[in-house]
Formats: sequence, structure tokens, C-alpha cells
Amino acid sequence: MTKKVNKLKVKIFADGADLKSIYDLSNKKYIKGITTNPTLMRKSGVKNYILFAQQVLKKVKKKSISLEVFADNPSEIEYQATKISELAENVFVKIPIMNTRKKYLYKTIKKLSDKGIKLNITAIMTFKQVKDLVKYINPNVETYISIFAGRIADTGRDPIPIMKSSVRLVKKTKSKILWASTREIYNIFQANDSGCHIITVGYEFIKKLNLIGYNLENYSLDTVRTFFTDAKKSGYKIK
Repeated sequence: MTKKVNKLKVKIFADGADLKSIYDLSNKKYIKGITTNPTLMRKSGVKNYILFAQQVLKKVKKKSISLEVFADNPSEIEYQATKISELAENVFVKIPIMNTRKKYLYKTIKKLSDKGIKLNITAIMTFKQVKDLVKYINPNVETYISIFAGRIADTGRDPIPIMKSSVRLVKKTKSKILWASTREIYNIFQANDSGCHIITVGYEFIKKLNLIGYNLENYSLDTVRTFFTDAKKSGYKIK
């Protein structure tokens, strides 16, 4: 697994909010960064945002950490983003492309980007959003543009064309295209082939990385044995 993963150009970021998993995965060579969001934090039982961020940053000091704002008003988003960015040098502040009232946050993004704050713009679904966004990003500031490829695919659309076009669009800037909402291990190879710079992978999928290149006949046998064992444990009978 490790050899095949290390040969990929796309960087794998672990996506989640469980502290133990973050600590463990941040020590893995093939994990190049950490991302999280308020939904993942809530699922992990995080009660204190700043305390959680400080606990993460105390352990993860070199790899990039993406922490998301949770305000909805542009001025509050700007305030939160500034405060979050001050937590550590390796922090990227996650800001959604729009707020809950469908107001695009381009002006807020521009203010923060021009201050030199590293951003991770999230919830992007269309190439038009990417084209509009890059006009407001300082090309000399590191920025992640997170395109939710998995959610695009959920609607029956192929995300690959959007990813490829976006990669070409940011070629002469410091922005990186990030494949978000990963649905399966194969997405890592799709992201790599499309030229994406980064892919976020949830903990449940990271556990499957050891299956990369696994013999399919053996995998077939494993599956049959699992079905057989589960049926036996359940005590099923047909009379």
C-alpha cells in the first residue's frame, strides 16, 4: 500500500475530528495534512471549539490544519477567520463559498486573502464558482479550493471535468485544488489522474488504504468467508 500511495502526486489529507485519530494519522508519512468541520466536530462530541483547536495544534505543528468558521454573517466570518488564523502558522481557515442565505462571500474572502491569511474555501460544486472565486483570491497566498466531487457525483454528474478545468485555471497561482467529500478509495486515483493537488479522506476510508493493490481472488475469498461466518454466528437454519 505505502509504495503505491507514495508514488501518487496527489496529497492525502485526513478528514475528521477525533483527537486520537488526528494524533495517530498526523504521524503517518503518507498523510500530508488534516481537515475538519463543525459537523465532524459535533459527531465527535467536541464542546469547546478553541480548546479542541489548541489540542490539535499542540500535537500537529508542521502539517497543515484546516479549521472552519461557524458564523453566517460576513463581518462575523471575517472576525472568526482572523482569530482562527492567529492560532498557528500551519492553520488554513475554512470558509464556505456562500452563507446560509446564498450570499456569496467573495468580498470577505478577498479581504482575508489580501491580509495574507491562508484559506480553504469549501462547499464548491460548479466550475463557475471556481472561476468567480479566483478573481478574489490573492494569487500569491496559499489557498485551498475545495470542490465537493463526491457530492457532485451524488447528483449523477461526473466531477472529473470540473476538477481538470479548475486545476488548469489555478496553474499560475499558489492556489491548490482539493477533491473533497471522498466516497471510495478509487477517488484517490481519480483525483490523482485529474491533476488535483489534494484529496481529503475520511477515517473510515483511510482504514481501507491497506487494500490498495490487494489480490482480488483473495478478496473474493475473504468476502465469502465473512458471509459464511456471519450466517453461522446468527444460527440460521432452513428446514
